Amino acid sequence: MSSKPHLHSDIQQNPRAFLRQLFDQAVQRALPLHNTPAFLPKPPKGRTLVLGSGKAAGAMAHAVEALWPLDAPLSGMVVTRYGHTPARPEGVPERLRIVEASHPVPDAAGLAAAEEILSLTQGLTQDDLVLCLISGGGSALLTLPADGLSLAEKQAINQALLKSGANIGEMNCVRKHLSRIKGGRLAAACAPAQVVTLAISDVPGDDPSVIASGPTVPDVTTCADALQILKRYQIDISNDVLTAIQNSQWESPKPNDAAFLRSSVHLIATPQQSLLAAASFAESKGLRAYVLSDELEGESREVGKVHAALARASAKGLGPFVKPCVILSGGETTVTIRASKADSEKREGRGGRAGEFCMGLAQALQGQENVWALAADTDGIDGIEDNAGALVTPDTLARGAHAGLSLDDHLACNDAYGYFQALNDLVFTGPTHTNVNDFRAILVL
Repeated sequence: MSSKPHLHSDIQQNPRAFLRQLFDQAVQRALPLHNTPAFLPKPPKGRTLVLGSGKAAGAMAHAVEALWPLDAPLSGMVVTRYGHTPARPEGVPERLRIVEASHPVPDAAGLAAAEEILSLTQGLTQDDLVLCLISGGGSALLTLPADGLSLAEKQAINQALLKSGANIGEMNCVRKHLSRIKGGRLAAACAPAQVVTLAISDVPGDDPSVIASGPTVPDVTTCADALQILKRYQIDISNDVLTAIQNSQWESPKPNDAAFLRSSVHLIATPQQSLLAAASFAESKGLRAYVLSDELEGESREVGKVHAALARASAKGLGPFVKPCVILSGGETTVTIRASKADSEKREGRGGRAGEFCMGLAQALQGQENVWALAADTDGIDGIEDNAGALVTPDTLARGAHAGLSLDDHLACNDAYGYFQALNDLVFTGPTHTNVNDFRAILVL
């Protein structure tokens, strides 16, 4: 107990550094190499084919290459986001192909990768093993439009969904029913081989059928569900697409399909594990740590306001949490792109979920003393920007006003990047090579 005041003093002197340490602990817990050994199957009688997609696919492939017996056959390919292929670990032989494509809006490179991945499943036997490496982002990266659907229209639908405020489950329901490879179709193509899926969860609830739109997992949603979502968010689709969905032409394989009899899924890293790792680190420094949830959803700015209410109450000694403490949460919030009233050129601002959360948090905190916060995406990319997230400090609003910035104006056009960049409060990590979604830490001293 005697060491706690000393450690607490260090945190008070540099709360920014401490919050970044918490984020780093969360990311470290989710790295593939640390989590793969416990779930790796034994080499089969036949050959082993590795297929995969997602922001962590490159690091997952390297982990398999490092751990797989050198005398056992191993081949295959994975697709990851541009710039997200990590350096190959020293001494690890190259046995798998890693290609890159666009995220969050799919491109021709992702289409080519999906076509090749599907073609690699031809000729598999019951003696073979298919090891599927799936992580967040895999849905956009593994794009193979349904028969009769063009890549251009699928891109347009995907982009409209991203701006609509639809949650990840809704977006992936639509994506599954516009695809020839998602929603369990990849597993069906691999039959009769054994299929073992190793997944890193980036979704609230850790539902494997939602992670990367579940290419190896049976789908309980239907074409009718997808159509309801498209109508709810007023997403424009062509008459051909409307007819195909209405007639259930693009229905996905269901849980009773024989294709899944030799298929299994293992979650090798989850958001909750990362939050608990951060909590453990905080407690080791003499702080109380409270994990709200790893499943928080909703509008990012509104979630920020709720967190602010909790932090303000705790800072004033009113509970529900006892200071000094860290309040942690995860999940996947959403940002609804709004028309800019503040920008005379009517341009949309820059920023992602984490930055939008920080704007909502700062606005509601109103300069509350002794409260600092960090929100960042664990893949190192907030939306489509080059930052992972942003920091909020007790003087965020004061410094913003001194710089001539209006937080309300930046919120009006979703411009978190511009606001926090001016304050030098963006968080930069570069690609982390994993993805367990949103990470939020609020420090109350």
